[in-house]
Amino acid sequence: MDTLGLYQEALHLASDLGYEVREEPLGDLPGGRCTVKGTTHVLLNLERPVAERLERLLESLAVDERVAAEPMSRLLAARLRALAPPSAP
Repeated sequence: MDTLGLYQEALHLASDLGYEVREEPLGDLPGGRCTVKGTTHVLLNLERPVAERLERLLESLAVDERVAAEPMSRLLAARLRALAPPSAP
């Protein structure tokens, strides 16, 4: 799967999990995850390449425990597992 396809899949996954994803020009800021009034947002810098926006989105999703229960491609699952924090013993 190409980067753009994986990015689109990750955007759909974020939406399914209730994230508000916003792509905006952020200057030098890379973007990231934040919570505003109980809603989780992911800000992605529209001025950055798709591969970099994908990485930022995956980093934001990888820490969400609910992500494992969602349907996704094997490639997306592998990328998220690689970024997930280690499990507690």
